[in-house]
Amino acid sequence: MIGSERIRQGMSRVLSGERRGFSGRLLFVGPAVIASIAYMDPGNYATNIQAGAGYGYQLLWVVLLANLIAMLFQALSARLGIVTGRNLAEMSRDNFPKPVVWGMWVVSEVAAMATDLAEFLGGAIGLALLFDLPLIWGMAVTAVVTYGILIFERRGFRTMELIIGTMVAIIALCYLVELLIAPVDWTSAATGLTTPALPDAAALTIAVGIIGATVMPHAIFLHSGLTQGRVAVRHEEDRRKVLRYSNIEVVVALAIAGMVNMAMVMMAASAFHQGYSDVSEIETAYYMLTPLLGAAAASVFLVSLITSGISSSVVGTMAGQMIMQGFLHFRVPIWLRRLVTMLPAFGVVALGYNATDALVLSQVVLSIALPVPMIALIIFTSRRDIMGAYVTGPVVRLLALVGATAVLGLNFVLLAQTFGVPIAFLQG
Repeated sequence: MIGSERIRQGMSRVLSGERRGFSGRLLFVGPAVIASIAYMDPGNYATNIQAGAGYGYQLLWVVLLANLIAMLFQALSARLGIVTGRNLAEMSRDNFPKPVVWGMWVVSEVAAMATDLAEFLGGAIGLALLFDLPLIWGMAVTAVVTYGILIFERRGFRTMELIIGTMVAIIALCYLVELLIAPVDWTSAATGLTTPALPDAAALTIAVGIIGATVMPHAIFLHSGLTQGRVAVRHEEDRRKVLRYSNIEVVVALAIAGMVNMAMVMMAASAFHQGYSDVSEIETAYYMLTPLLGAAAASVFLVSLITSGISSSVVGTMAGQMIMQGFLHFRVPIWLRRLVTMLPAFGVVALGYNATDALVLSQVVLSIALPVPMIALIIFTSRRDIMGAYVTGPVVRLLALVGATAVLGLNFVLLAQTFGVPIAFLQG
């Protein structure tokens, strides 16, 4: 707590002009870094591996587009929290009718549990593969580690920001190493990044998966809350500075997350596209990496997966706590929250359900829940009576509507495919 109070004082000095320079601006870094974990969670691994293995570098532009949409909505979420001093769940509770609020809470809680299912299983799969453990033991270790990290939350916001920031750095470093090991065709990668192309209907299906699962419901809720109580805003000039620093952090943090996702696609393209294009599961990718790129590449891959699973599970639990407190004005002990959110994952394994199939199912649940925070965020940030001078302008509003329409439309396609509903333009 002392560390967090010292950070608050430092930020106040920056806002007042007493402290200048890059080191002062670094004090404002934190919320977007934590939120960025949602874009590097285990749910992204299988999709990115499938994209690279099946289509080489051709779908990199989809990752870029998805990342730009994510930047916009995370920036809007942070803006809501900074301007109003309230998070998205609290704003929903205070502005929508009670039946709507209850419905939003139920959907959001289910989404938080589905998110944690994917993240928790991802970390457990990584540990089980790395140490040759039964999956159930990997889950037990993941449970202990994530709870141990969550305990540090009581020491103040800065401690958790540093822990999650370190994990983001580990994931990014792992994929930097992977790119140094893998024989990447940089010319083809540049072409794939800048030239939109969908070779066939199956490629469109993968693109739908990449974009449709990019903007995560819990990350939108969480970011608006992470900006609360970090620094005292004394006047409008302070608020404008905080917003400016927040926007810069969102761009940088999500750019790093985007580059990690691109690196996943490029690694899969270089390792699997020629000869092993049917690789689509995390476990298969790990076993194939050793003979193709060596044991080091496989080990680094698992380290990144474990770090991703543990950190995103921690952040998912934080988001679930914030959602419950915001909608119901009710807080449960963190150990109980951790226990409740991980029970579905243990149930999946105990019942013998395929872990990869469970990951896919969790993404379907997230797709159903996604409209709730996206639409609410657009409504609130477009209302002058709530945002005042910081209401979104017509250009930003239009971009948000276009981005939401694209993401929600693609999620609809993803859901239709999941439940076997034929989509005309995806046939053949």
